[in-house]
Amino acid sequence: MARAVILVAMFCLYAATVIAEDPYVYYTWNVSYGTISPLGTPQQAILINNLFPGPEINCSSNNNIVVNVFNNLDEPLLFTWHGIQLRKNSWQDGTPGTMCPIQPGTNYTYKFQVKDQIGSYFYFPSLGLHRMAGGVGGLRIFSRLLIPVPYPDPEDEYWFLIGDWYTKGHKALKQILDRGESIGMPDGVLINGQTAKLDGKEKPLYTMKPGKTYKLRICNIGNKDSLNFRIQGHPMTLVETEGSHTVQNTYESLDVHVGQCFTVLVTANQEPRDYVVVASTRFTGYFLDGKALIGYEGSDKAASLFIPHAPITWFWSLNQFKTFRWNLTASAARPNPQGSYHYGQINITRTIKFVNSVFRDRGKLRYAINGVSHVDPETPLKLAQYYGVDDKVFKYNIISDNPHDFISKITVAPNVLTATFRDFIEIIFENPTISVQSYNLGGYSFFLVGMEEGRWSPERRESYNLLDAVSRHTVQVFPNSWSAILLTFDNAGMWNLRSENAENRYLGQQMYISVLSPEKSLRDEYNLPLTQQICGIVKDMPVPGPVYH
Repeated sequence: MARAVILVAMFCLYAATVIAEDPYVYYTWNVSYGTISPLGTPQQAILINNLFPGPEINCSSNNNIVVNVFNNLDEPLLFTWHGIQLRKNSWQDGTPGTMCPIQPGTNYTYKFQVKDQIGSYFYFPSLGLHRMAGGVGGLRIFSRLLIPVPYPDPEDEYWFLIGDWYTKGHKALKQILDRGESIGMPDGVLINGQTAKLDGKEKPLYTMKPGKTYKLRICNIGNKDSLNFRIQGHPMTLVETEGSHTVQNTYESLDVHVGQCFTVLVTANQEPRDYVVVASTRFTGYFLDGKALIGYEGSDKAASLFIPHAPITWFWSLNQFKTFRWNLTASAARPNPQGSYHYGQINITRTIKFVNSVFRDRGKLRYAINGVSHVDPETPLKLAQYYGVDDKVFKYNIISDNPHDFISKITVAPNVLTATFRDFIEIIFENPTISVQSYNLGGYSFFLVGMEEGRWSPERRESYNLLDAVSRHTVQVFPNSWSAILLTFDNAGMWNLRSENAENRYLGQQMYISVLSPEKSLRDEYNLPLTQQICGIVKDMPVPGPVYH
C-alpha cells in the first residue's frame, strides 16, 4: 500500500512538472547561399529556407524555442539571438566565445527559453562577416495573456528590418579587412531586404485599413550606420524598445542606431493613398537611403514625391534619447509594474570604463577596447573554462577598469573580464573618435542612465536619470562623448560585449564578460548540455562531471 502511495505521488509530481512546463516552439532552418540583387547588382547572400531576410521567430514570454539549423554553406556557421538574455544558458548564445561552429554539411539544434522577456528583437549569423551577407530575421515575443499591455490591440503588426548594405560579398569584404584595410562606405540601405524605386509600378510593402492602428517593429540590423526612420505624413507613438514598455511619446522620426529596435503605433488617419517609408543614414559624410511603400486598402493613388528630410546633427539624436522614458506603471514580462524595481537606489559596487580606439598593428587596421583587440581562440572561452583549461587558452582581466587617458598601443589577444555574481556595476563607454559607436551586451538588459558630450568624470553622475531610464540591451555612444549604464550581473555565463559596427567587431572591438556563480548552483547556471558540440583543445578530453548542482 505504501509503495502504491509513493508511486501515485511520484506520478502526480511528474504530471505537475509536465503540465507546468512552458510551451515549445519549433523551427527547422536550411541555411544556404543564394543570389539576390537588392541594389541591382547580383550577389551571393545567406538565405534561410530560401528567404532573405530570414523567417520570423514568433513566440510568447517564457516559451521554449527549438531551432534545428542545417548548415549547407561551405564554411562554419553560428546564430546568435540579439537581445535575448538566455538566462543561465550562455551555452546557446551562438557566439564563438561560447559555442563550437556548426560545420558545413552538419546540423545543430539550439534550445533556449525567452524567460521574462517581451518585445522586438532579431537574430543573425555571428561568425566572421556573415551578418553582412544576410541570415538575419525578426524575433518577436508577445506578453503572456494574463499580463496587460499598456495599449489596445493593434489591427495588425509589421516588421521593418532596416540596415545599410554592401554589394560586395562577405568573402570579398573579409579579404579587404584581412589585408588591414577598411571596407569603406556601404552601397545603399535596405528595408526588409529591398528598396523601392518609386517608379509608380511598385506595390506597397504593407497595407492599412483607414482609421485602424498598426504596430510596427523597427530594427536596425545593418553593419555600420545609424539610420533615421520616418513615414510620410504619419507620426509614430513609441510604446516599447528592446523589451521595455516606454512612456508613449509621439515622434515624426526616430534615430535607430545599429543593433537597436523600437516598437511604435501608427494610425491610418490620412488621405487614402500610398505613403513613403524612409530609412536614411545619419552622422556620415555621405547620404544613402532605402525606401518602401505603405498603402491604404482600396486606394491605388500614388505616393507624393515630397519625402520628409532627416534631422541634422547628432545633438538632435542626443536630445531625442533624453525623451525616452520607462513606463513605470506598465507591466512587461512579469505582473509587477516596471517601476517597482528601484535601480536608482542600489549602491554601485564597481565602476568600469570602456574606451574604444583604432590603431595600425604592423600596418594592419585593428580596433580595441581599453587597448586590447580581441581575437577568438580555437577553443571557445566557455568550453575552456568549463573543462578547467582556461589558463591554456586565455588570460582573465588583461584590461584595467580605468584605462589611461591616452592609449598608445594595443595588445591582440582574447579579451575576457570577470564580474562578481550579483554585483551592481556602473559601466562607462567613452568614445574619443569621430564616429558613432553602438554596443550590445549579451545576456543582459541595462539602464541607460546618462549620455553627454565630453569625457566622463564622477561629477557627471549628477546628470544620471535614476528614476525612469529605459532598460535595454544596446547603447549608442556619440563622437567625443560618453554613455553610462547600470546593471546587476545576475546572469551567470560568458557574455559577449560587442561593437555593432561589423568592421570594428571583426577587427577586435569586442570582448567577453565572465560571470560565475560562487555557489556553483543549477539555480544560477546550467551545466554543459549533452548535445553541445566540442572542439579545440578539449575535443578529446573526458567530459567533466556536472559542475553545477
